Amino acid sequence: MSHLRTTVWGPAEFVGLPPRRLLAEGLFAGILTAGAIIGVGAAGVWTGRPALANGEAGLAVAVALGVYLLVTGAGRALVGIVTVLGACLALLTPQAAVGLVLEQRGRVQSVVVTSVDGGPGAGIRDGRYLCSVAGPEGVPLGTRIWRGCRASTRPGDALTIVYDPEGRVPPRGVAPEAGHGRLTGVVALACALVVGCAVAVVRSFRLSPAPAPTGNRPRPSAD
Repeated sequence: MSHLRTTVWGPAEFVGLPPRRLLAEGLFAGILTAGAIIGVGAAGVWTGRPALANGEAGLAVAVALGVYLLVTGAGRALVGIVTVLGACLALLTPQAAVGLVLEQRGRVQSVVVTSVDGGPGAGIRDGRYLCSVAGPEGVPLGTRIWRGCRASTRPGDALTIVYDPEGRVPPRGVAPEAGHGRLTGVVALACALVVGCAVAVVRSFRLSPAPAPTGNRPRPSAD
């Protein structure tokens, strides 16, 4: 049971406060990883590079952190938790970055609704309504809008959207209820990642080398 607990949660062979060196190392690794994941995701959305904007680069950083924790001897459960937090952060960051890009350089435009789909029972996430829209020149937009699209919306109605003049992020509808929920989620995941990484590194502390497996121990010779 002791070996199993050490393997799952880490040896943590210290009494009292954790070693400051390991605590600093864990915090540094967590902050560096969270910053790298957020940085590559935001940069990918801002510059329009798909390899960075779709979260693949952030996922690679999260996997690299997991490998680092395994090398340090961290518990397997903590390694898994931290890696999952990093993967979630890598996938959520680009979505939050889209909203920030539109806030910084987006432009507001009025469009015309051409059709309305979705609603409860339609199999669309959260029962949302999706509006297909066209610009002032009658050119359809390739992205359907859900913010501001409601059950009362009808074809021919005007809908306000915000779009990126550089065309690197898809347009979004402008609605009073559109907040910063995803940005809050990014901050919460980043903090959880830093704390989890610090705990994993601190609990990897071992006073003595790991014991050899029972099958490899030399047997005493018979006299």
